[in-house]
Amino acid sequence: MKIEYLQKLRENPYEEINNKLLEIKGISEAEINSLEQTWNNGNSFPKALKELLFLAGENFPGFSYGIGSTQNEFQVWIREHIARMSRVIDRHFFSINFFGGIDFTFVYLDEGDNPFVYHAYPYEEERLEWFTCSNLNLKDYIERIIFYTRKQYEEIENDKNF
Repeated sequence: MKIEYLQKLRENPYEEINNKLLEIKGISEAEINSLEQTWNNGNSFPKALKELLFLAGENFPGFSYGIGSTQNEFQVWIREHIARMSRVIDRHFFSINFFGGIDFTFVYLDEGDNPFVYHAYPYEEERLEWFTCSNLNLKDYIERIIFYTRKQYEEIENDKNF
């Protein structure tokens, strides 16, 4: 697959976490096509999302894909949590990450090739608007994760008291 948006992810195939190098690992184009059939009525995903899945859809140390072992299981799991809280997302979407088992990020599948990333908080009952736009497109969101992950580890390595 030709990478147009997520070159920085391709250039950073490893993340160092707790002094361990963890390899970013993608899923196949056939798996991506299957996900498109299931989650986008057979329509193509945005190009940046396809690149993310191709490069890091199985393992991206900057992300958590939930307790499921596949992207499809992760999508089912996210939707079960949304339904459990009687929440609704009324457009086709694809979750890309989750935090602490309760909050997650997603992209709409109809916002062009480099969609905005949204943050969702389905368990925060007091929130009227339970998801918000991050104002970052997927490319910028991924680059920010790479930057801050690198910066965090550089600071740790330079901290003599750590």
